[in-house]
Amino acid sequence: MTPSEYFEIVPRHVDMNIRTELYSVNEFTFAVAVILSAQATDKKVNEVTPELFRVAPTPAAMIKLGEDGLKKYIRVISFFNNKARSIIGLAARLMDEDGATDENYKFPAKYHNRDSLMKLPGIGQKTANVVMNVLWGAPNIGVDTHVFRNAHRYGWVGADANTPEKVEAALLKKIPKKYHGIVNHVMVLHGRYTCRALRPKCAECPVAHICNAPDKTT
Repeated sequence: MTPSEYFEIVPRHVDMNIRTELYSVNEFTFAVAVILSAQATDKKVNEVTPELFRVAPTPAAMIKLGEDGLKKYIRVISFFNNKARSIIGLAARLMDEDGATDENYKFPAKYHNRDSLMKLPGIGQKTANVVMNVLWGAPNIGVDTHVFRNAHRYGWVGADANTPEKVEAALLKKIPKKYHGIVNHVMVLHGRYTCRALRPKCAECPVAHICNAPDKTT
């Protein structure tokens, strides 16, 4: 199965109107949600963020809540101590920018590129890719667990692509550029609900007839 075949067929079977399943109320809270989602499921993150973002929807409000206050909301999330430190650091950096108290907070234009975004606390390459892709439609490929797993499952990357960064570099070369903007969205939804790690639902998969994955169930 080639990437072109996959990205021509699968998008017809996922909801392309849903850019992300992470709950957020503005650009700042979306970045916070992505930070929280590292090594945690979107479902678990969405259990805590509605109440958190009701109290702290802006950088200024997050600083007021403080690191200890934030931990009370996110303690059920993996690595919550480190994530709380990163989120408060992010909020502190954004306090120096316009809009820190605006409940419709938007990142200043200077952060609309990956290098600048990655200079902010808590935002690594994967987080920056997801933020830019979802918020601004940038053709970046955020390699989460679903993208990482299925890129290998379909034989699009080799065994030497053993980090998210290496998988991203390989996919950028392998997948035609016109699909780059939808790669993360499509592979995440397809990987989460159909082409799952355990017991993939091959009988329901729209590309099962052309897929040569070694662990197909049909």
